[in-house]
Order: sequence, then C-alpha cells, then structure tokens
Amino acid sequence: MAMTPLLQAAVMPRRADPWAFLREGAFLTASWIAARARTLLIINLVLAAGAIVVTHRPGADGRPVSVDFVSFHAAGALANAGKAALAYDRAAHGNAEAASIGPGRPYQFFFYPPPYLLLCAPLAALPYFVAFALFELLTLALFLLAMRGLVGGMAPSRIWLPCVLAFTPLFWTIGLGQNAFLTAALFAAATMQIDRRPILAGICLGLLCYKPHFGLLVPVALLAGGHWRGFAAAASTVALLCALSWAVFGSAAWIEYLRVFLASGETYGSGRISFAGMVSPFGAARLAGATVSASLALQAASSLLAASVVAWLWHRRASLPVRAAALLAATMLALPVVLLYDQMVTLVALAWLAREGRARGFLPWEKLALGTAFVMPMASFPLGMILHAPLAPVPALIVLLVCVARAILVAQPARADGSRILRPCG
Repeated sequence: MAMTPLLQAAVMPRRADPWAFLREGAFLTASWIAARARTLLIINLVLAAGAIVVTHRPGADGRPVSVDFVSFHAAGALANAGKAALAYDRAAHGNAEAASIGPGRPYQFFFYPPPYLLLCAPLAALPYFVAFALFELLTLALFLLAMRGLVGGMAPSRIWLPCVLAFTPLFWTIGLGQNAFLTAALFAAATMQIDRRPILAGICLGLLCYKPHFGLLVPVALLAGGHWRGFAAAASTVALLCALSWAVFGSAAWIEYLRVFLASGETYGSGRISFAGMVSPFGAARLAGATVSASLALQAASSLLAASVVAWLWHRRASLPVRAAALLAATMLALPVVLLYDQMVTLVALAWLAREGRARGFLPWEKLALGTAFVMPMASFPLGMILHAPLAPVPALIVLLVCVARAILVAQPARADGSRILRPCG
C-alpha cells in the first residue's frame, strides 16, 4: 500500500539517517512534553504528600522522623525569645526543635547565617504546621511567578506549568520543607533583570546571602560582564542585611554562626548528610568511595573550571539565556555542599536554554540533552542510594556543556553546503 506524503516525511528520513530522530529531537514537541509532564506531576504530588505524612508521623519502628523545616522553626523561636545565638548551640536548638514538633526526632542542623533568622523569626510566631504550609506555598508562588516571567511568553500555561511542576526536586523541596523555591526564584528574577535593571538584579542576588555559598560565582559573572551597578547593588544588599541582623540579634549570633560554619565541613564530609542526597562533585566522589581529600581535590578542580567558564561567557557577552544558564549550572558544580532540592536552580537554567532554543533554534542533540537533564533527578537519588551511582551532578554538567556548545557553534558561519547548525523548534 502506498504511503501518504505525511507518512513518507515521517519515516523516510529515519531510514536515510537512523540517528536523525534523536539528533533533532523532533518528537520532543511542546505538546508531547506537556502531556508526559502531567503524568509526572501527578506522581510528584503523590510523592510530596506521602513525604509530608511520613516525615511528620512515627515510622514502623515507632521512632519519629523529621524534616528540615523544623530546624528553621526552632531557630526562629529562639530568636523570638531573645536567644538567637542559641540557634547555633546543638543542645539548645535540639530542645527548641522538640518544642516545635515533639521529642524523639533526629536532630536537624542549622548552618544558616543570622540574616536568615529575619525570615525564620516571623514564621516561628505561627504554629509549626501553619508556618510549614505558609512558607512552602508562598515561596512556591514566588517561584512560579518568576518562571512565568521567564518562560510564560514562549508557551501557554497549560504547556509550561505542568513541566515546571513535574520536576522531581520540587517534591523534595515540599516534602522536606526546604527553601529551594525561594533560591530559584531569586536567581530567576536576577538573571532576567541583569541587563535591563541591574540594580534590581543586584538586590535579588544580595538577598541570596541567607545561602552565602550560592553567591560564590556571582562576583565572577558580574565583574567579568562589567555589571558594576549590579555588583554594587548586590554587595550593598548583603551589607544591609548583615547589619540589620547584627542590630536585631547581636554580635553573639554572628560569633556562634561563624563557629559552626567553620566546623560544618565535618558534618557534610562524614556522611551524616547522605552523599546520595548531594548533587555536587564532592558528594558524588564520596558516594563512589573516594576519600575526603580526593573528593575535595575533585571539587576544587570543578570549581575552578566552572568559574572559568562563567568568566569566559560573561566576558564575551554571550546571549543572556546562555550566560544565565551557565551561571546557574556552574554554581551547582562549583559548590561542595549542594543538596537534591537545590536542583530547582538547575530547572531555571533549563528554562533559559529552552527559551533560547524556542527563539533561535536548537543545536543538534540539544533537545535530547536538555530532556535528559530534566528527568535525571528522578533516578539519580534512588540509584545513588541503591547502587552508589554518582549521577547527581550530571544534569548541571549537561547544561553547562550545552552553554559552551551554543557559545562556540552559534557564532560560526553557515556550513559550506549552506545548511544551518541551529534547527527550528518543533
């Protein structure tokens, strides 16, 4: 039976080039992705609900488990009682955690600087579960608002919203009561505004000082790109928040914070925090059985390489999506302590590259690479737990490699046969 022209167009190119189907990623259309994302979204909602129930009720052995948010609530309660410095005292903070959600739960460390207490204190004025729900809902709303500004113009909400909500680290963030939505929202807002409103972008970056290590590559990017006003605004915001927290909580809180911060490496390097839950090169190396020294050496090399790529791309003024995605992905690779929920930042980087691909076309293999980076977090943690497979840093590495490829290949002239490297979006 003769094939229709449409069927011929679909089948014949694959016979001529069996790799074209994957190389061009023609099957990864917006509607196809959104349909699968809705299924993943349902799975994530079930997992998030299950995680909240499991972590707030006793396990099968009768021993209660816990989530990270109890650490925030307890630290805020101590700050409200005029004892902010005790948030960094394990015994006192542990007692406050027991007061927040009940005794017998595993201790959750508090390694955040005093500016974060400015947020924890008002939350601790509320009952624990109210504060938990309010914090996650408000920060999720901020994140979704930022993502709408980033990708809402290239696709309707019925397309981009399921894709964003289907990202597996989202359920980890909710289940653990973590602050990754806020971190990702600030990064998204800052990178969107850096060229047009550098002062606003700098303020957003400065607000990230509650997670100071996430600002490691920010000065590299801003200075290499000549964003002096953004740099000044970020530095001023950090200085203002530090001064405000000092005025509110006193010098003792800062002294105690510096003490526990300097000792925090022992906690993360010992395995007290599961290496399978880390998404840094350091965590991957430790998961694979490397020594602390070897893991730190690998991390140092990764940090230097990530910083070099960011400096190169921002100095040569690559397109904003490439610069932004590179900064976010490189940050994930440059830090020794990055946990699975922090991959919400990687989702922002993926959104930037999807936006660039929709606007200017995709490189060969790029769609498949980005799709792989999107779904990998779903498998990397269980594979890390069961098989000790060090896959967690791979999504950020994929994003950074795509950024480098776009910076190099997009600048090249057309091939000799007149064909384009970039492919229109399907």
